[in-house]
Amino acid sequence: MEAIRKQATKLREQVAKQQQAVFKQFAGYGGSDNVAADETEVQQHQKLERLYISTRAGKHYQRDIVRGVEGYIVTGSKQVEIGTKLSEDSRKYGTENTCTSGTALSKAALNFGRARAQMEKECGILLKAFGTQVAEPLRAMVVGAPLEDARHLAQRYDRLRQEAEAQAIDVSRRQTKVRESTASAEFIMKLEAAEAKLMELKSNVAKLGKEAAAAMAAVESQQQRLTLQRLLAMVEAERNYHQRVLQILDQLEGEMLSERQQIEAPSPLAAENSMPPPPSYEEVSGVFAAETYDESTDGVDYFLGEVLHSFKGVTDVELSLSIGDFVVVRKVSSSGWAEGECKGRAGWFPFNYVERRERVLASKVADIF
Repeated sequence: MEAIRKQATKLREQVAKQQQAVFKQFAGYGGSDNVAADETEVQQHQKLERLYISTRAGKHYQRDIVRGVEGYIVTGSKQVEIGTKLSEDSRKYGTENTCTSGTALSKAALNFGRARAQMEKECGILLKAFGTQVAEPLRAMVVGAPLEDARHLAQRYDRLRQEAEAQAIDVSRRQTKVRESTASAEFIMKLEAAEAKLMELKSNVAKLGKEAAAAMAAVESQQQRLTLQRLLAMVEAERNYHQRVLQILDQLEGEMLSERQQIEAPSPLAAENSMPPPPSYEEVSGVFAAETYDESTDGVDYFLGEVLHSFKGVTDVELSLSIGDFVVVRKVSSSGWAEGECKGRAGWFPFNYVERRERVLASKVADIF
């Protein structure tokens, strides 16, 4: 056992001597991770390693973006399909208008269906932009020739470095043998040939290292620039989408709030039943008497109202109205009744049955009707 240990120790010492000779003579050759002829070559090699790591990380990030965008497009397309179906159903309900008590919900359904269709269209535009402006350019670079060519150069450089390392070890071994014993002329010729080959390999390593580093640096720059541009394009497309959707929703909300006010407002019939009886003509000033017209009232502003709900007068002082009629409103009482004239007849009617259209002077009433 002792003899075996001594032999192993001697072998390790020989290997250490060979490595030291390589380090001294070839300034960095002899390590599988650090084959360089001088400090410049060491720096070149380290730079290439950093570029390789950077471009690999950049490629992976580009691939992650493409996968994320493709997933977003798939799920977004399904949501567009669902939203489009909801839009069609809403417009169908609004068009059929089966409700017997009003049209507020039908109008709201039509407005909602229209707005929903607009939003789904905007979403489709966004998804298309994601595909053409983000995913496709990045995918093309991930599998593109510049990156692959640069990586192939780096791999060739690495293989050539390994070959130079092996050659440096062989030269070191031959030189050691020459120093320790008398070598034949043939052996010396082989040593010289090995040294010449090593110098050639060193030159090729330096040249190929520069080419590979330049190619990798160009790819890194392109990766950084293109990826940032595509991210900005994605942000811009999404910002425009949300701004447009917000405009659509603001308009829709205003329309639906209007319909809700109408549907939640008390019905005219209920208001009519809860109103006190209209005042008699004797209770109001003669200026507003319906039976006579005094030219002294020219300065009094009346206004024109359109009838929204039909009203059937019960007493002699009540004025029957039909939807679409126009009435000159001459007085509005605090009890909810209004007095006016329509089609040559005058009387009282519920004020909330009409909607103001324009103001007119009393002197022009005869021209309107």
